[in-house]
Amino acid sequence: MSTLHSKAAAAFLANAKKVTWHDETFWSLRAKRDTMAHETGEWEQLRDAASAIKKHTLTHLDKYLEQFAGNAEKNGVTVHWAKDAGEFNAIVLGILRDHGVKKMVKSKSMLTEECEMNPYLEQHGIDVVETDLGERILQLMHQKPSHIVMPAIHITQEEVGKLFEKEIGSQPGNYDPTYLTYCARQSLRNEFLTADAGMTGANFGVAETGEIVVCTNEGNADMATSVPKLHIAAMGLEKVIPDRRSLAVFQRLLCRSATGQPTTTYTSHFAKPRPGGEMHIILVDNGRSDILADTEHWQTLKCIRCGACMNTCPVYRRSGGYSYTYFIPGPIGINLGMAHDKYKYTDNVSACSLCCSCDNVCPAEVNLSEQIYLWRQKLDSLGKASQEKKWMSRGMKLVFDHHALYSTALKFAPLANHAPRFALYNNLNAWGKGRELPVFANESFQTMWKKGKVK
Repeated sequence: MSTLHSKAAAAFLANAKKVTWHDETFWSLRAKRDTMAHETGEWEQLRDAASAIKKHTLTHLDKYLEQFAGNAEKNGVTVHWAKDAGEFNAIVLGILRDHGVKKMVKSKSMLTEECEMNPYLEQHGIDVVETDLGERILQLMHQKPSHIVMPAIHITQEEVGKLFEKEIGSQPGNYDPTYLTYCARQSLRNEFLTADAGMTGANFGVAETGEIVVCTNEGNADMATSVPKLHIAAMGLEKVIPDRRSLAVFQRLLCRSATGQPTTTYTSHFAKPRPGGEMHIILVDNGRSDILADTEHWQTLKCIRCGACMNTCPVYRRSGGYSYTYFIPGPIGINLGMAHDKYKYTDNVSACSLCCSCDNVCPAEVNLSEQIYLWRQKLDSLGKASQEKKWMSRGMKLVFDHHALYSTALKFAPLANHAPRFALYNNLNAWGKGRELPVFANESFQTMWKKGKVK
């Protein structure tokens, strides 16, 4: 039975050149990550520390959230609490309407993608402008991100050039990346100067100080908070950490794991409103409390959104981000999707080879493959198990449980070597679409053992 993921992956695989490029691009990021890890002598100790800090914080989340909110309010920040996406969107709209905002510039935030904030605000007359270059490209193309760190990595420079010709008036036929970046900068500069509000996400929220920390390579978050006088920050509950000492651990891990850089170009701390301005932080649950209560899958909340699991995943690299039905792809996306709605996103759990590479690179030591395996074991109880696979398993059990049947199957297995290709490679054999069946030996090991040929 083909899943939605496998069908979308098949469409992506139709362009072999693009698949190879996609695979090699993300594997190069994995290689850069490895280089950084090897150059950092205490790398595994940092991973252990990050995991322990996250475990401690998540198991004392009420304490740290209250501490964070209290200190933020002492700094002059207005703190809001949103139980779900609907409440979050309504709070954002309310703040914008109170200030007569018509245009808001924003830096990259996967939380706003999760809550589908942009279309909600646009439906209510608010112009939302993405200022991260990749996100802006996708916004102009009316597409979703295909990666959480490099959302438009799948778009070629020629495609960007043609888009900019149409949308921002760049020179026809000039697809030089430096020139295209210059055009984007000029276009966005005007958006910054004419915006009434700016929004950022939050990589971390420091409970000790009440500040949020935003990591970018383009400086767009700083522009979005320096020009408009109104700053709104969207932060998931799991982003809170105890103190700046903890922040130092995550800061050393985040960018090295994501892009193979020692650190991001900009690491911005926002603790209070700019002079004459306002700052609002919205703390969003949207199912995180339910995930925390799940004894098998709470570790998903340890994720710091570096994307390293995607960069190393052989399935993601060769099937693309759009093959996943949840808005976050890759190993972490499989788990987050199931944690948010285990009936809606079951198609994705088959998109894993259980190679465990994601576990090995995760800076917070999230047991991603183990969790995917656990989700697979629940498919039957959810009524989502493949009937074809269930019948295949029953057939294999029948053969393995009966010695005579097993021996007979071994005896006649070599006949498959001479079967016509159409009989073996067809729609009933999904495994054979990209693989060749092994050649069966004329004599099985069992037979050879009985004849004394093997000792």
